[in-house]
Amino acid sequence: MRASIGWALAAAAVAAGYFSYGWPGVALAFTVIVFWLLLQFSRAMRTMQRAGRSPVGQVKSAVMLNSKLRVGMTMLEILPLTGSLAQPVEGMEETFRWRDAGGAGVRLEFASGRLKSWILERGSAALPSPAGDKPSS
Repeated sequence: MRASIGWALAAAAVAAGYFSYGWPGVALAFTVIVFWLLLQFSRAMRTMQRAGRSPVGQVKSAVMLNSKLRVGMTMLEILPLTGSLAQPVEGMEETFRWRDAGGAGVRLEFASGRLKSWILERGSAALPSPAGDKPSS
């Protein structure tokens, strides 16, 4: 869900709480909003903790990771697929790489926190992914 939609829903919950039950309704709406934010924070921390247990930049199969990627995914959606934290690519902002034991790798490029494109790298040659070159919709 986009952040603007989430904040609009939160504001609507506060307004509905106020018009339905007055200040106790506002307190209930704020309680529900804080609970939701804590759930999201807990989910992010669990994902990072699981990914942090593995070697940085390592993935079981780069080809399988390549097949599961979609334009618009966030890093929080990609980390469970990889099982490890990303290795940043030097000199390129918002670009990360994962490699498998066979030498193949996947380089991901993000824009505004969302996956823009990716390239499957086999050995020394880089092959563009057919889905990675599509513009985001």
